[in-house]
Amino acid sequence: MDVYYKDDRAKAVALLFSWADEKGLTPFVHFLDHIEPYVPGEFYKRELPCLLAVIGQLDLDNIDALIIDGHVYVDDSYTHGLGGRLWQALEEKIPIIGVAKTSFRNNAATVVEVYRGGSHRPLFVSAIGMDGQLAADRVENMAGEYRIPEVLKELDRVTRMF
Repeated sequence: MDVYYKDDRAKAVALLFSWADEKGLTPFVHFLDHIEPYVPGEFYKRELPCLLAVIGQLDLDNIDALIIDGHVYVDDSYTHGLGGRLWQALEEKIPIIGVAKTSFRNNAATVVEVYRGGSHRPLFVSAIGMDGQLAADRVENMAGEYRIPEVLKELDRVTRMF
């Protein structure tokens, strides 16, 4: 799942897929108006309502986990980031995997660095509701020969088509 912002509007997209798929199966899209402005350190207040809106279109009984573009934890004290807050909002019923392109300064113990496609820059994978190493292994083995798995590239492309 990902969210794209334009002015005070947002487009939230969830893309269903199987772990070995190179392409997503079904996109779900939800547009929202009058989005909260970005506040440093409180990104979840802007993004969480968007994710929950698109999740409302999904049958979570048939989904193994949700992947977000971001972190589950923001530090090594397990302070919840967007992924952790999403897990709480969903009553801790479905695992959340965070895949981030950058790391926070103090979260080395809560992420697993995943190197894909010969890249020297890792993806930072975190998880809640499932083992972090299992989440990292799943991301590492997703289809695609480059740093970013093909399904996540497709998600980004669909999300940005505003």
